[in-house]
Amino acid sequence: MPKPPDTSTQRPQHFDILVAPGYVLLELASLVDVLRLANRVCPTPPFTYSYRSLKGGPISSSSDAVVQTEAVPAQPNADYLFVIGNSDPDHPALSLGRVVSDYTFRGAKVFLLAEAASRYINEHGTDDMATHWENASFLRERGARFEAKLSIATEQGAVVTCAGMEATTDIALAVIGRHISGPAKMTVADIMLHENIRDFSSMQPFSGAKLTSTGDAKLDQCIKLMQANIEDPLPIHQIVESLHLSNRSLERKFKTFFGTTPNGFYREMRLSKANNLLLNTTMSVREIGLACGFPNGFSSIYKSFFGVTPFVIRREKRAASQR
Repeated sequence: MPKPPDTSTQRPQHFDILVAPGYVLLELASLVDVLRLANRVCPTPPFTYSYRSLKGGPISSSSDAVVQTEAVPAQPNADYLFVIGNSDPDHPALSLGRVVSDYTFRGAKVFLLAEAASRYINEHGTDDMATHWENASFLRERGARFEAKLSIATEQGAVVTCAGMEATTDIALAVIGRHISGPAKMTVADIMLHENIRDFSSMQPFSGAKLTSTGDAKLDQCIKLMQANIEDPLPIHQIVESLHLSNRSLERKFKTFFGTTPNGFYREMRLSKANNLLLNTTMSVREIGLACGFPNGFSSIYKSFFGVTPFVIRREKRAASQR
């Protein structure tokens, strides 16, 4: 079974979050809360972030929330740059071609949301880059060189253009999924009550497309069965029978989407739930093991997956909270 990245030996992935004056608070919160919750549910926090603006200082959102920012560095060293735009694609703070180049030159992945995406598409883009449907209409009316796509995001090399708004949560979940396990990512989504995680190719909701968690209805049903049976895990053959699938077909679906087996995914899902309970409740280690379908040998299973025992993780968490 594939193991999640060993964040105990890797440095955290750093995000620079660049906000324009009048930025959309929903987009900022959607990104930051995904990172914050991922840090909460993982044994070692895998992400750090900084607020940035072109000149630094306090920046107000469209709803008058204020964040303190640092100026964009001349030589950025972040792994990711997220640009949170405002309601005005013509705003000078969104003309960021040079900033985008500085980040991508140093190996960063750049995500441009909504109006920031529209501005980039108009100045530097091509006809297969996405933005919010309202901005796509705006670009069309302005006689833009390109017709923007209406998926929630498109990825061209190091630059990703995105629809923004609530789809920011989907984008952020996709990004953290590159660095943490699938079940850990789904735990973050569950805490946020975000039921359906869309991939980049999903159409924006006004298109009327039916949403699923994975894009595969049978796989979605399987995952829901697993989520509903954490304490008393179902045998895979029973799941297969209820879905009217063959073992081979289900294994192929899990391999394609998650890179693991159904049993491996189910076990990792239960370990992820156990880890969340370990870090965020006062339940005993034995109680957590029982609640997550590990009546015997929970500490050994946990250590084989996360590299440390649950007692060590809980002790470290307690020590960190007392600093």
